[in-house]
Amino acid sequence: MTTAKKEVQFINIAETEGGESSTDGEKEETGKSNENGDLKTQEIIEKTEAKILLAATLVLDAKRGRNINFKTEEKFVRSYLFYHSWYLRWGLYAFIILDLSLAFIEKPAVSFEAPYWATILLEIVCLVFFVSRFCHAAYVEQSSSFWKDTKHLIVLSTIILTVLDIICYIIWNQVAPDTNPVRWSRPLRPLFIINFSDGKQVRRAFRNIRRTVPEIMNVLILFFLSVLLFALLALKLFSKRNSLEYPNGDPYFKNYWDCIWDLYVLVTTANNPDVMMPAYDYSNWFALFFIAYVIVCLYIFMSIVLAAIYNNYKKNLKNEIRTSVYSKRRKLNRAFEILKDKVGSQYVITQETWNRLMKKILPTKSQQQLDLLLRILDSDGENVLKKTQFINLSDLLHVELSEVTDRQTFLEHKIPSIYNHKVSKAIRWVVRTRGFRWSFDFLIFVNAFFIAFDLDDADMFFLIFFSLEILLKLYTYGPKGFIARFWNVFDVLVIGSAVLASIIEVSIGTSSEEFRTLDVLLVLRVMRLIKLFGSIQSFRNQNARFKVIIMTIVNIGPSILTYGGVIFVFYYFYAIIGMEVFGNKIHFYGYNGTDLDPLKKHCGNPKLENSDFYNSHYCNNNFNNILKAFVVLFELTVVNQWHVLSSGFVIVTHKAARFYFFCFHLTCVVIVLNIFTAFILEAFILEYSLQKQPRLESVVEAKIKELGLGIGLKPVTPVKPKNDTIELVENEEEPAGSSNEPEDDSDTESIPDLSQEQGLRFHLKKRSRKKVEVLLHQMFEGEIDAEDEGPENEDHEPRKRRLTLETV
Repeated sequence: MTTAKKEVQFINIAETEGGESSTDGEKEETGKSNENGDLKTQEIIEKTEAKILLAATLVLDAKRGRNINFKTEEKFVRSYLFYHSWYLRWGLYAFIILDLSLAFIEKPAVSFEAPYWATILLEIVCLVFFVSRFCHAAYVEQSSSFWKDTKHLIVLSTIILTVLDIICYIIWNQVAPDTNPVRWSRPLRPLFIINFSDGKQVRRAFRNIRRTVPEIMNVLILFFLSVLLFALLALKLFSKRNSLEYPNGDPYFKNYWDCIWDLYVLVTTANNPDVMMPAYDYSNWFALFFIAYVIVCLYIFMSIVLAAIYNNYKKNLKNEIRTSVYSKRRKLNRAFEILKDKVGSQYVITQETWNRLMKKILPTKSQQQLDLLLRILDSDGENVLKKTQFINLSDLLHVELSEVTDRQTFLEHKIPSIYNHKVSKAIRWVVRTRGFRWSFDFLIFVNAFFIAFDLDDADMFFLIFFSLEILLKLYTYGPKGFIARFWNVFDVLVIGSAVLASIIEVSIGTSSEEFRTLDVLLVLRVMRLIKLFGSIQSFRNQNARFKVIIMTIVNIGPSILTYGGVIFVFYYFYAIIGMEVFGNKIHFYGYNGTDLDPLKKHCGNPKLENSDFYNSHYCNNNFNNILKAFVVLFELTVVNQWHVLSSGFVIVTHKAARFYFFCFHLTCVVIVLNIFTAFILEAFILEYSLQKQPRLESVVEAKIKELGLGIGLKPVTPVKPKNDTIELVENEEEPAGSSNEPEDDSDTESIPDLSQEQGLRFHLKKRSRKKVEVLLHQMFEGEIDAEDEGPENEDHEPRKRRLTLETV
């Protein structure tokens, strides 16, 4: 019996008891009974609503990949939902950006240096928000798990250390302002990016790094032992030969620490063959020493480091996917247990309960849409959901569902009579044809020819036609459909910038020789031709690997931002330390020695006279503000000439400064960039494997196609899925022009014509449009049973698939 039926039954009983009363006493008792019945009914309704709210929260957590063990009482659930509201989340992002941006106006500032009390006041405001966010998380999460979570402890420790640093700095600045007070907590600011729950992707990348480092430690130890051994050999071979020295007069392998440093730099090839030449000139046989060292430490050990990092990355990635899938399953199963009713001999979720649940999850959707969602999950057509069907709900919520009005463009809403006129329809039909796209692609070829031969007179002609193309696409697809494709956004940025540059050029009257921005921007648009190779059928059939490369680049796009965030955290950390240690030690005043003030010669530091750093004109590479520090760190990441860069800062400080540059190279180049390389390898292998396999799709997608409810689809002969969550579909035929047709990934033909679609329609993504993580989720779910909720069922042998996460 459902909860709603129980409520009705309870009310009917109360009314019957009131109707049978005849005496005044009985009427009084009946009144009390009715009052108590109303209270109990209200209590039942409130409890039911609380359960619906809890279940809806669990479903939303499963959909969004959240893994917080929150308290289940109603007030905590509502507070938990408020904790994840978009305005608090974006508020956190804003305060983190503000906190990190203080480095631009703190000493040493980029341009404007604010008083120390102003920056401290702004930082205190940020800390207040961080504390409130931390306390809010502690309020809604179970105490047993909250205080065991490392990220919460790191946030709390960082806040405490920052407050102590502020107090110490204020006292130090008041007592001895001329002694260059130091804000030692500033390098800790990026920890807020990692350790607040909203930074899930960056935290996952750092978790991968943390788990990878112990696994490769044995390889790194062997590598460093090899460097130490070869350094000892170099010391014995070259230190006693007094005639050996570098061309600039520096000593050549005269002490053990210099030997270690020079040989470590040689592993990066930055000082090759310079470091070998003095010994090689002395005796050709000494070349064997350096050849052996490079083979062992560079080609063998560095390759093993990459292989170990890749192997552990792959293992950690699978563990992350497994944990994420099981967490999603458990949340959906908990929600099912909360909502289930017994119908006959089985537990199900009734349609009434489903409607209540979905009103909480999708409050803006119509009843017709909710009924359609139920129809997709209800493969038996019984208007109830079993447990194995309900666990597909999070996958269904990721599929966009729209009505006719949602698919109409802005102009179709505002001026339907004009937009739907036969002339307008003809224009939109032309824009959707391949001929339209090929015409403008041909113009790009012609434009490239004109630019290559410096024929500038036609620039304005091309700019007008390219602007017209953008306007026609905007008119046809509407703003939402237009910006859904990368190349359209790329065109707007390039052509829009070109138009703006032309306006500026005309307004300020600069000559074409002085102002060539227009040509540069039009050259950038030639990059759009890259996509042609993936859309030419004959080329693609003969060069499938080229498409694999292109799709790998497309799929890693979002993850590049994640690893960019990881690099930024390390850059910020080392930049702040570099500014404190090397700030104002080196300045750039130019290199014309005869006209410079003596105090400004040699980068403003006489210690750099005749140094390789000064002779290479590296004075502008310094740590005098946060932006210059980022540039130096990027140059160190590239590795080329990094030993010359570091030598300048070593000269003006101490040889111990080499430890700073060694740590930066080890963390950012050897570990982080190799992990990024491992990610690229895994993404390429996955994409290549999927190209050779049948299409991977979930049961939700298969059901939508079966019912013909996707954009451009028609109902097909129903084929019942074999079992659980995914199907591998071979030789599937789809209607031409379907949004799911994987034949053309161009900027126009991959945008379906939504104007012809009637009623409710689902927007299914191509496999190439799916994130790598989504594909890995689907693959792992294909390996496990529908009832599998985690490690307790690991002994169960998963059924075999031709394509699994294990094999890929």
